[in-house]
Amino acid sequence: MSGERIDLNADVGEGSGQDPALLRVITSANIACGVHAGDAETMRATVVLARDHGVAAGAHPSFPDREGFGRREVRLSAREIEECVIAQVHALAAIAASEGIRLRHVKPHGALYNVAARDASVADAVVRAVLALDPSLILYALAGSELLESGRRAGLQTASEVFADRGYRADGTLVPRGEPGALIEEAAIVVPRAIGMVRQRAVTAADGSRVSLQVDTICVHGDTPGAAALAARIRGGLLETGIEVAALR
Repeated sequence: MSGERIDLNADVGEGSGQDPALLRVITSANIACGVHAGDAETMRATVVLARDHGVAAGAHPSFPDREGFGRREVRLSAREIEECVIAQVHALAAIAASEGIRLRHVKPHGALYNVAARDASVADAVVRAVLALDPSLILYALAGSELLESGRRAGLQTASEVFADRGYRADGTLVPRGEPGALIEEAAIVVPRAIGMVRQRAVTAADGSRVSLQVDTICVHGDTPGAAALAARIRGGLLETGIEVAALR
């Protein structure tokens, strides 16, 4: 065994139909909080699935953009962003508590995640929300991002996140959806890529350059076609090479 350990997470509760299969494979679940997707019934069902499969449950708050699935930037003040995140995470936390579990982490969704990765004021607003809710929550953020640094400065436990199924730019940001190479679906590419991210702490960007990464958790998007099968292949590949797959402690 290598002694290496990695968390495998996915965005769930978004209506993809793949959640039952995904939750048999992943170790952490980022559950939509009813704003970009889902509702109270979906949140409860997903929390129960996570609990019953021993998967760490986390909140996946977004900008208020249901029509755009949370992937469009919404102009809000820092205070409005803080309040929006608090409301979403609080709603999910209450459901989780009623089902006998605590939330373990928070990972912003879509445009909120991407804006917080580059905009310090948005990052700080998200961090203030997490601190106000529960300082023991782990903050998931893009490797090398403003959100990651803001969380660390505030004393939160952070998880540096990478994406096995997304293309990277040379600056470490993700290739925007809609551009060529943004989404990678072929398991023959994704699995060795995930292993390389853990072992080499780096990824090859779209332009061929190497990008160094801190890697605590790997994400597979739950709405990607065949996401559950892809996550299973990634987990199997990691285990076969001696990398333990487990939720963050």
